[in-house]
Amino acid sequence: ALRGVSVCSPRGAGLMMSLANKVSLMRILLVPIFAASLVYYSPAHDHLRYLSFTLFLIGMATDAVDGFIARSQHQHTELGRVLDPIADKLLILTALIGLSTIRAIPPDMRIPAWFNVIVISRDVVLVIGTMLIFGFTGKWSVRPSWLGKAAVAAQMLVVAVVLLRLPIKLEVMTLAAVLSVVSGIGYVRMGSRLLS
Repeated sequence: ALRGVSVCSPRGAGLMMSLANKVSLMRILLVPIFAASLVYYSPAHDHLRYLSFTLFLIGMATDAVDGFIARSQHQHTELGRVLDPIADKLLILTALIGLSTIRAIPPDMRIPAWFNVIVISRDVVLVIGTMLIFGFTGKWSVRPSWLGKAAVAAQMLVVAVVLLRLPIKLEVMTLAAVLSVVSGIGYVRMGSRLLS
């Protein structure tokens, strides 16, 4: 009676959510805990700064891990191409906005608004461009460039430097801002070529 019924095997279902995608999902689930560690921070509870740094470090480590798994195990999927940048952006933007707006954050740990404007503007342009390309082609055709990856790595470094209160905040922010702008221009040019 079941001969005409198509049943998905557990193995096939497992391929839908690969190990690399699970690691990306774990990074997304880490974001609320990281956000709480920033929200409840105060100079009187300085241990929360180290907790924030540890959680952010775990997020950065899992970013490298899911990329390695995807490459070594040939687990590149369309879901992974969406989940990975979402996980990165959620973690980074939560850190940047939190370190810029939470009142209890001391001045030397604050990230200035100009830096957030640059990073968020770049991300908005990328999202709009990706949606346009998907709307016209039906595919997520844009792949991360090495310059884009460098910009994200520099943004992560900014957060790490700020949480550790290292005296190189301005220098690292300047580098990250330049990479963000240049990589954003590169993505715009790439998108223009794809649309034309």
